[in-house]
Amino acid sequence: MDGFKKFLLRGNLVELAVAVVIGAAFGALVNALVSSFITPLIAAIGGKPDFGSLYFTVNGSKFAYGVFLNALISFLIIAAVVYFLVVRPIATLLDRLNRNQLATERDCPACLSEIPVKAARCKFCTTELTPVP
Repeated sequence: MDGFKKFLLRGNLVELAVAVVIGAAFGALVNALVSSFITPLIAAIGGKPDFGSLYFTVNGSKFAYGVFLNALISFLIIAAVVYFLVVRPIATLLDRLNRNQLATERDCPACLSEIPVKAARCKFCTTELTPVP
């Protein structure tokens, strides 16, 4: 039981649980925005009063493509928000952090092993190298 308790209280698991709950709440918020404001505007342009109730029938089967369009618009909004507010800023931050780090190792031209930048001789194949200042 102690191991299970440690597993549950690990930092990554708790952070993941919080992220899932917030993501679900954000998804519900975007779905409400799409079904309450965005799709009625699109439906008003198209002349239909309720965008979510759009459908077509084939041999008596009803295909509700309006519900699918609501879900598609919600997905695109959520994907755009995640990309522009999470993925892109984190990638930019990581690029800035990696740019400031100096390289500490390089590849040996003879054996392609990783060696320190300032090495004068490869520790694996003993090839003489010109040290990088």
